[in-house]
Formats: sequence, structure tokens, C-alpha cells
Amino acid sequence: MKVEQIYTGCLAQGAYYIESEGEVAIIDPLREIQSYIDKASSENATIKYVFETHFHADFVSGHIDLANKTGATIIYGPGAETNYKIHSATDGEEFKLGNITIKALHTPGHTLESTTYLLINEKGENHAIFSGDTLFLGDVGRPDLAIKSDLTKEDLAGMLYDSLRNKIMPLADDVIVYPAHGAGSACGKNLSKETVGTVGDQKKTNYALRADMTKDEFVKEVLDGMPPPPQYFAKNAMMNKSGYDAFEHVLKTGNVPLSPEDFEAIANHEEALVLDVRPQSDFIKGHIPNSIFIGLNGQFAPWVGALITDLKQTILLVVPEGKSEEAVTRLSRVGYDNTLGYLDGGIETWKAAGKDIETLESISVNKFSKRAKSEDLNILDVRKGGEYNSSHLENAQHFALDFINQNMNEVDRNKTYYVYCAGGYRSVIATSILKSRGFNNLVDVAEGYSAIKNTDLPTIDFVCPSTIKS
Repeated sequence: MKVEQIYTGCLAQGAYYIESEGEVAIIDPLREIQSYIDKASSENATIKYVFETHFHADFVSGHIDLANKTGATIIYGPGAETNYKIHSATDGEEFKLGNITIKALHTPGHTLESTTYLLINEKGENHAIFSGDTLFLGDVGRPDLAIKSDLTKEDLAGMLYDSLRNKIMPLADDVIVYPAHGAGSACGKNLSKETVGTVGDQKKTNYALRADMTKDEFVKEVLDGMPPPPQYFAKNAMMNKSGYDAFEHVLKTGNVPLSPEDFEAIANHEEALVLDVRPQSDFIKGHIPNSIFIGLNGQFAPWVGALITDLKQTILLVVPEGKSEEAVTRLSRVGYDNTLGYLDGGIETWKAAGKDIETLESISVNKFSKRAKSEDLNILDVRKGGEYNSSHLENAQHFALDFINQNMNEVDRNKTYYVYCAGGYRSVIATSILKSRGFNNLVDVAEGYSAIKNTDLPTIDFVCPSTIKS
């Protein structure tokens, strides 16, 4: 028996490759599937099943393409309805894979069809669970993502409480937990950086598995402080339910080199968004007017999903050399399938063609500190709410990047704003979006709050009540 976690940091997502006696199951595959096929081929094995723990909201799964390419059966949990052929498992149904067994445990709550898969080894022992978004390490899945359901999030949270206590907590402490996500995912509130654990450890450390917790307490704690889901979640879930274009087609139409003239013509004719995915330092030095920055070197796909509100938006790319296929692939993981090409030769060919370039003013924290002490600056803190509430500059306005499209009326085009995040990635994203909307008086603070907090500028810091001495 072989179990391999295939973890993708950008999405904080874990897919799984399970093999026994020449038969393979893939759990929650990514959109691009060739690596799974190649791995099985190298092991002289056949992909028999594709198990989906639920209709994923934070990425587009590769289950349909993988089934079409290999003939594998797609397995969902009870009640799952799709526009393509699947096997909807019954609660407790067992699937033979070589000389091991995978058992479906229906665990509704995150979504109605959510299912945990129990791996029973060659000796007939419960070995591991693939818990999807039902159980994370340190947290549980958010219960507010069900597609077109009449149930409230409170109803689903109650179901999740029952699922955890009736299906997962009775398992032996040494059963391994393989979750679908780790820290960085918006599918929960407080996910651990660890990506593999045990049932026993979770009973000790996960707030949601406290033995003395009532259902009412569970519902309240799970929902408390839950931010709204990113706008693309419902759209990705619907793609996973209804189907999508083959990834090979998306890559073929998107990974196309374009001359500056063709690039500009398509941008104008198709009203395409110019997305610059180079490092932020390169964007600062020179970029195409009205382009926006979301760099491949950060949480690229989730920020694209949060900020580009139309999944059908046509996109043109400015990429580092050799990174066009990666950019198209990572866009497709969150359902952005309408890339029309990339600027061949990059920004240098654009400049060589005599076309306009804009720059972004970006200053060091030292220079920012000096200005802040001598002038009354307008400052935007674009970090998440929890980061801002924990500690921020005394006179900084909270302007979370997550909600920049909804809150554009909170900033004044006639004012100059200094923009900071934690380290410099998100501030350039925010500044590029504001700049593309006609806000021209913007200054990026390069090193962000991680450096600002080490200056003597006044801050407001949250103090945990338990640490206050009387």
C-alpha cells in the first residue's frame, strides 16, 4: 500500500495518491491531471477511482478530465447530483482497491454531500481518513458554502457537529488524518500549518472536538468570526458540479505568445484585463498602463479569485520568462479559463515597440517613517481584519484588500495615500488596482508592517485580557 499527499502551497490544498496491487485511487485532484497519470504509469498501475470529498469551492478539481482520460469512476458522497456521470456512494459503502478498502463515511455539514473516506489496510485495520473539508488540523470546514440549499449555516453547523461526533471521533486515536487543506485556506478560520495529523491529536487540540462541547456551543464557536467567503467560491463549486472545458483546451488557447501589437489590439478589442504576474519589484519599475499586479510569487490563485469578480473575464498576461504555462495553469485552478495569450518577450519588447510604460512610487520604511513624523499622511492598511485588529499604525485607515472592489468609495481620488500590508506583496496588488481605477496619488511602503512595527511610529496594539495584570 502506498499513500502520498500531493500538496499545493498556493491553494493550501492536499490531493492524495493511493495505490495497492497495481490499482490507484486519486482523492481531490487538481485541475491539471497529467502528473497523476504519469505517476500511475511509472508504477505500472491503473487509476481505478477518483474520490471527491465534496463539491470544492476554492478550486476546480481535475476529476472530470481524469475520468475521461483513464476511464476511472468518479465517486461522490450521498445525494451528490452532477451534469456528468458519477457514482454517488451510500453511507458505509466500501470500494476495493487492490487488497485495501476505502469506505465512504457520509459527514454532512461543510456541505450536504461532504464525505470522509476511511482507508482500511491489508490487515483490515482502520489506517487513515481523508477528511476533505469536514475536519482540518486545528479547525473544521466552514458551514456556509452549500450550493442552492434551503438550509441555514446554523443548520449545517449542527449537521457538522453530529458528523464529527458520530463518524470521526469514535475512530481510534492512531488513525491518521489527511485533510484537504492547511493554513492559508479560506475554507476555515484557524487551520494548522501541519498537513498530516491523527484523530487522537485532534481530540486534544482541536477546539471543535472538545468532548464536553454541546451542539449549541459548537454552532456558536464555528460561526463566530467567520468572514464572508471569497466571491469565486460559489462559482467554482458550480463548475465542479456542472462541468468545465478540458484543461488541455484551456492551456492551448491561453499559452499563446503575442507581439506587442497583437497584445494591444486584443486588449482593446476584447476589453481584456492585463494581468501582470511578475515579482512586485519588476511591476514597480515598469508596467503597462491600467494593468494590475498579482504575482506568481505569492498566494496567486486565491487573490485572483478574490479580486477578479468575473470568471468569464478575458485575460492577457505579462509573465516572467518561461512562466506563461504556469500562469495559465494556476488561473485555471480557480476557474479563470479565458486567458488569450501573453506578451512575448515581456515588458522589454513592449518598451522596444515604443509603447507607454508607467511606474509605481515605492519607498522604504525608513523614508516613510521620516515623512510620517513630519507630515499628516493618509495611510491605508490593506491587511486582513484580524491582522489590523492585532496591531496597526495609529492613524492608518483599514482598507482590506479582500474587499477593495466593494469599498472603493472609502478612498478619495484627490488625496495621496501611503499603502502598506505585511511585507509588500498585497500593497502592490492594492495600489495597482487603485491606479487602474484612476487613483494616481499612491505610494507603496515596500517592506510593510513587518518593518514598520520596528520603528518608533505610534501603533495601536491589541492586548489579550488574560495577560493584563491587576
